[in-house]
Amino acid sequence: MILIGERINAGFKDIKNAIVNKDGDAIKEWARKQADANATYIDVNLGTASNKPEDLCWMIEMVQEEVDTLISVDNNKPSMLKEAVPVCKKPPLINSTTAVEEKMNELFPIVAEHGASIIGLVMDEAGSPKDADKRVENAGKIIAKAMEFGLSPEQIFLDPIVMPLKFMQEQASAVLKAANQFQLFSDPPCHIVCGLSNISNDTKHQKLINRTFLTMLIANGLDAAICDVMDKELVSAMLTADLVMNRQIYADSYIEAFSKK
Repeated sequence: MILIGERINAGFKDIKNAIVNKDGDAIKEWARKQADANATYIDVNLGTASNKPEDLCWMIEMVQEEVDTLISVDNNKPSMLKEAVPVCKKPPLINSTTAVEEKMNELFPIVAEHGASIIGLVMDEAGSPKDADKRVENAGKIIAKAMEFGLSPEQIFLDPIVMPLKFMQEQASAVLKAANQFQLFSDPPCHIVCGLSNISNDTKHQKLINRTFLTMLIANGLDAAICDVMDKELVSAMLTADLVMNRQIYADSYIEAFSKK
């Protein structure tokens, strides 16, 4: 399972303050915590704190000074990415493109040039799909365009777009159905990813809903998640679901082994 740590995001007050005040220690602290929790990627999101490429580059540099974990560059503006991606010491994950032709034509050349990977949100000019079929159709457009630029399935992370359960309850089953069908596009299949916390937005039992939905997604092909990697119960549920799906070899100490990795 690919874990993408969500915490270095200007949507959090401490991170926004760190960006404004150029407090590298705050960025490094969260980089270290997430790396120690075995994050595969650390997401770096400038959000609305700034629109300057140099600030995004600074954030990436602060993370890389502290840990050698892969970077997820959470920005889809070509002008920003052209400066930020070369700062990454290892090929990053770019978050994200949509199935809109113009957007893919702007972003896929950057991905191809740097050997990066990219998250593809299965939405188009009409916005987020209402059903599984449209999600699958848009996913097909993303994969077809990616192949034009020579990208492999390994470089593509399809995101079925998770909607809040509290407000759009019917969408959860459509997401599960679409994720299952994404596996049929290629062999090996593309990665399947989601922004997990969207499902529990503004709910009372956020952690329980996140854990439950994550395991259901894993059963339908999910192999990556943008999530709270510090949530030990969530990670334990993920490890167990991976085990049940025969992605890992059973051992009584499988949770402890992951913690010590």
